[in-house]
Amino acid sequence: MKNQPTTFLEKNAGVLIALTILVAWASVLWFLLNWEVDFASPLTYVAVLVMSHLYTGLFITAHDAMHGVVAPGKKKLNMVIGTVAAGLFAYNYYFRLLPKHHQHHQHVATEHDPDYHGGNFFLWFFSFARQYITVVQVLLMAGTYHVLQLWFPVENVVLFWMIPAVTATFQLFYFGTYLPHRGEHEPENKHKSGTQQRNHVWAFLSCYFFGYHYEHHDKPYLPWWKLYQEKDRLLHP
Repeated sequence: MKNQPTTFLEKNAGVLIALTILVAWASVLWFLLNWEVDFASPLTYVAVLVMSHLYTGLFITAHDAMHGVVAPGKKKLNMVIGTVAAGLFAYNYYFRLLPKHHQHHQHVATEHDPDYHGGNFFLWFFSFARQYITVVQVLLMAGTYHVLQLWFPVENVVLFWMIPAVTATFQLFYFGTYLPHRGEHEPENKHKSGTQQRNHVWAFLSCYFFGYHYEHHDKPYLPWWKLYQEKDRLLHP
């Protein structure tokens, strides 16, 4: 049939892309934990940004698994990848995130939406954090920090493991929740979601195309790496 995946790469693209992100996160982190930090070098701060981007990729992978699009038709594999990706991002628990995310899609920008808050940026972020950050996560992160600093320099652990998890959380919130859903939306906007202007490079760097947020809500069955195509299709039908 037309447009149906036919090759191994096409049929398994979601899994291969997810594994690429997981391997990139782990290998880059391992390299940076063993890297000699030079606070005078701009490369140090570029490395922090790279790790922040890879942390964001972990969450986006877990998010796609929640929609069943990492491994379509392979429910167990999809769940395993989503669980691992979520766990590597500051011990997020996939099965706690899953119902909340679907609740967000079902009740977007209402009082029943766990991601939504009508207040300013800081109140909204605090509300968002309360929904998704648990005491258990904080304790596990603290324990892992103390274990890691036994083998790696403290500055490396803080710069490349701890700080990127925090900055990626802000990145996901700002580009994937706050910007798309803030303010009033036109009545005909059934998804109550905004979208970034077309700029595929910036859309990828900022949040793996999730700034194209109306497009995601309109077609939640599309993986993150196809959202730019939907953006183009809506602009040039």
